[in-house]
Amino acid sequence: MNIIEKIIANHSKFDIVKPGDIIDIEIDARVARDFGGTNVVKHIEDNNLSIENVGKTFFTFDTNPTGSDQKYANNQQIIRLFARKHNIKVFDIDIGIGTHTLMAEGLSYPGSTALTTDSHANILGAIGAFGQGMGDKDIAAAFHKGKVWFKVPKSVKINLNGKRPEGITAKDIVLNLLNEFGANSLLGYAVEIYGEEVEKFTMDERITISSMGTEMGTIIVLFTPNKEVMDYCESKTGKKLELIKADEEAVYEQTYDIDISSFVPMVSLPGKPHDTVNILEAKKVKIDSAFIGSCTNGRMEDMYAIAKVLENKKVAPGVVMKIVPATNEIWNRCLDEGLIKIFKNAGALVSNAGCAGCAAGQVGQNGPGEITISTGNRNFPGKQGKGSVYLASPATAAASAVAGYITSFDDIPDEPAIFETKTDNTQATDKKQAFRPDVENPSMIEGRVWYIKEDNIDTDMIFHNRYLTISNIDEMGQYTFDNLDGYEDFAKKSKPGDVVIVQKNFGSGSSRQQAVDCFKSLGIQAILAESFGAIYERNAINAAFPIMTYQTVEELNLSDGDRIRVNFETGDVTNLKTNKSIKADKFSEVQMEIYQNGGLF
Repeated sequence: MNIIEKIIANHSKFDIVKPGDIIDIEIDARVARDFGGTNVVKHIEDNNLSIENVGKTFFTFDTNPTGSDQKYANNQQIIRLFARKHNIKVFDIDIGIGTHTLMAEGLSYPGSTALTTDSHANILGAIGAFGQGMGDKDIAAAFHKGKVWFKVPKSVKINLNGKRPEGITAKDIVLNLLNEFGANSLLGYAVEIYGEEVEKFTMDERITISSMGTEMGTIIVLFTPNKEVMDYCESKTGKKLELIKADEEAVYEQTYDIDISSFVPMVSLPGKPHDTVNILEAKKVKIDSAFIGSCTNGRMEDMYAIAKVLENKKVAPGVVMKIVPATNEIWNRCLDEGLIKIFKNAGALVSNAGCAGCAAGQVGQNGPGEITISTGNRNFPGKQGKGSVYLASPATAAASAVAGYITSFDDIPDEPAIFETKTDNTQATDKKQAFRPDVENPSMIEGRVWYIKEDNIDTDMIFHNRYLTISNIDEMGQYTFDNLDGYEDFAKKSKPGDVVIVQKNFGSGSSRQQAVDCFKSLGIQAILAESFGAIYERNAINAAFPIMTYQTVEELNLSDGDRIRVNFETGDVTNLKTNKSIKADKFSEVQMEIYQNGGLF
């Protein structure tokens, strides 16, 4: 078996597992954040669920670790009261990013399993652990039962051959990989990375690379732990740990050999993390702000990198620079080692530890027309604000903040660029009230088609993060697709009974359940796609919302407004206008059972 198969087998009743098996997995760390945690509490209380093991159950407050938003503050307090009642540990607003906390507290370690409401929980692949972000229904089930069902994924191997060029950071490496594989070539796979240079990757570098596995569509990016990782995790857990590594005869769907010596410094262009270019193509783009932090680049090595750039320098006039360490432990080290002084002398804002720019966090959001260079993992429209976001390494972001425009750390000008203000005339669009009919769960449906010919429609396009505090499903429908170009009026024009057909990787991105429930709120009957984001697929199935995958729909000769018939039991899809039919993937036994049950609970 390979790494993920060994970890899953070790946490199941089976000695051997293979891709496609759907099995129950014991979860070592069951975690909910302040983002999504309140819904977990609601599911547990509404369904009278018990907590299977409070010693393995945790809350982490990292998306808004200042309580600066009243709704977040309210949600955090609801969780605190629930946690006190059940004696559950809360890593509160003074601790930092939850996934990093799991490693720092010895709760996640090589060979272990963890679930959180964080879609970047697969960052734990950096230490050879199984981490998954899941929706609030899954997390509530894990709190109650200690296990969740999971389909064993296929695995691929990436060999990074050759010598790593000088100055190529871990962020550059993962941006080069995104350039190679895009957002969906590795969709649904577990990825293992090997190579002579890979063995030298530090733990912080592995974290940076694994944290962007979500942006490549992977289930997880796994590294075989080296001595540094094993020593760190053993010191945190206080026990001797077993090294989990792939067998020599392990099976992989595909093996890719990539020359790391050809890697160059890169940035992601605004809107798509996988739209990466050589930094030379983005040089001299004037910036308004720089953000350094997130689960991808808030580690100590990242802090050292930006301190090296900022020492005895100033942030360019008019440029706002925000620095957010990943954990309070890292923040304190920055204080003790004099890095905070360097940051402040340079003119940067240093915030308490947390997620910062992501998920409507405490800092890092930008405004309309603002151009930001960020070390985050996502730059979807609206993810870090209403402006444009370039993704880059910490050294590049710091150098750009000093220069006033995008540049590399070895090409900082003597005089910074002059800031020029910009205006934006964006206007809010009217929203209509939601409509939610009472619907039974038929095995065959008919409906009018919305045919959206786009790949990689992410959850921020479906249901933007500015609405994430909404927990009433009846209010959600009005915001559906209002961040998807060309479909901002979808909620006004759609009708109960409609069917949505899209292309690859629908629902990539965040773990938010609202991106499923907003369609239920409008009375949409089903979504058909060539493939779905892994978390989105689970959320839809658990919510008894019909989704199906197909190989191709070209034979249907579809147009917007056509009526189709979909049979969930057989997979038959028929265009009633042309009488053309295709075979899609029928519901699995698990999906049908949950669908007929009306949901996971």
